Amino acid sequence: MLRKALLTALLTAIGVALLASAAAAQSTKLKFGLIAGPPPIFAAIIGYVAVDQGFFKKHGIDVELKYPESGTAAARALIAGDIDVAQAPSPLTISQISNADADVVAIWGMPQSSHLLASTDHNAGCKNTVGQPVGIDVIGGARANSLRLILASCGVKLEDVQQIALPSTATMQAMVADRMKFGILHFDEIPVIEQQGKPVKNIARLVDVTPDSHFLVLTARKSDVEKNRDAYVRFLAGIIEAARFINDPKNADRVAEIATVTTRSKEQAKNALTFLNPIGYWPANDDGLDQKKLESVIETMVRIGNIRPGKTPVTYDRLVDRSVWRDAAAMVGQ
Repeated sequence: MLRKALLTALLTAIGVALLASAAAAQSTKLKFGLIAGPPPIFAAIIGYVAVDQGFFKKHGIDVELKYPESGTAAARALIAGDIDVAQAPSPLTISQISNADADVVAIWGMPQSSHLLASTDHNAGCKNTVGQPVGIDVIGGARANSLRLILASCGVKLEDVQQIALPSTATMQAMVADRMKFGILHFDEIPVIEQQGKPVKNIARLVDVTPDSHFLVLTARKSDVEKNRDAYVRFLAGIIEAARFINDPKNADRVAEIATVTTRSKEQAKNALTFLNPIGYWPANDDGLDQKKLESVIETMVRIGNIRPGKTPVTYDRLVDRSVWRDAAAMVGQ
């Protein structure tokens, strides 16, 4: 009788512990800083899809979307402890770790950039940017780095142009108003300008001039991933499901509807998907942390001086933690 009572008590204790563990997982909350906003750029819609479709909640994680004004701001907010996950430019993350041993690590990536150098002057070429204002996001930010690489492909230095740091919407408005003829844009931003009567010339796409470039990474504080790893695995499980949802053609109408948060019309958003999904913009079946691409970016950062003299460039193994995605993929199921 005593043995039965003890067994019952033990099973009850185990049940309570399991329920407490489940409750803890359900109540775990992460702040996810999307790249640029409001309004967000198109790359950020993966967070909106994950929330809209309940993918984070499905995996027992409560995610609050936050809206830093740029990827650079998101990366800085992560280091400051204001957010828990940042959608940050890959080159910036590499520089942060190399130059300051920042406590960050990449757990997922978007390797294909949609950046391009565009102009409302259809006679302009890459070299015509010399001495001209060019719209970027932030000095030293993602669009500035893309501008540097595109200009280098035609023998122009970043210092040869006037970098104008503006939100993406302000850059588009300035180009429409003829206050600026050049800008680093995303593919989906071109129709917005053209709808206002300004045809846009695509001078050069980053993916064409530097095929081994890498666009964005989802970063977290390395120390937090070690302490609270389960939460980040659950978070990435939601991201994986969102990426698969976006890439499934039968979901195009719903994804386009969600993407109107970027101020694109549903038609514009749907057209953007037809370009972005085929290039693997949101990786659906891998972690997007391509070693060749990221090591190429590290080499580029050294070559162009973004890693300070005397500093040791970050290694690939220090830059990424691929195990979080592997466990998340197992949780979701292939």
